[in-house]
Amino acid sequence: MKHDWKKSEKQYYAPKNEAVKVHIPAMNFFSIRGEGNPNNPEFGEYISVLYALSYGVKMSPKQGFAPENYFDYCIYPLEGVWDLKEEARAKSMDKLDKDALVFKLMIRQPEFVTPEFAAKVIERISKKKALPLLEQVKFETIVEGDCIQMLHTGSYDDEPASFARMEAFAKAKGLNRKSKIHREIYLSDARKTAPEKLKTILRFKLE
Repeated sequence: MKHDWKKSEKQYYAPKNEAVKVHIPAMNFFSIRGEGNPNNPEFGEYISVLYALSYGVKMSPKQGFAPENYFDYCIYPLEGVWDLKEEARAKSMDKLDKDALVFKLMIRQPEFVTPEFAAKVIERISKKKALPLLEQVKFETIVEGDCIQMLHTGSYDDEPASFARMEAFAKAKGLNRKSKIHREIYLSDARKTAPEKLKTILRFKLE
């Protein structure tokens, strides 16, 4: 049976439109760092290289090099961890300067993907496709630990209201947000979905 994260891992990927505390264990990712406005055309290149590798893993049985313990699965959603450049963090901004954003994009990989197999996938994709950003991709294990998360429905520009609700929830529980760095998990394709219907999981770490 195909592993479907939407059904099997609801505690991580199916929050409601209300803040909850969740513990996020160690997970493996292909990730890449960058900076600048996500509305710029070149932002898509970061996403493309992550999906190329993710599909490389999924299709490995058809290519004759599946890893041990492989199982069929649905590719995990794109995620992004967002921060601001240091000089921008020191300023008080009424409106977010998107050119000052710093990000790490990533796509989770199943537990059967080892560092050795990830390196093999990167090597194979490099021989098949011209992806200038491929050499910047890392395979890493990330542990988020205790977090607050909720589902945000609507435009990315409207996220501050949801974060305010999350922070109020944390405060009411006697919990403290670790930093302004946050994670977004994209459940919708922004190219095909109206802004008011976008579904995004918002998450921040606790101290």
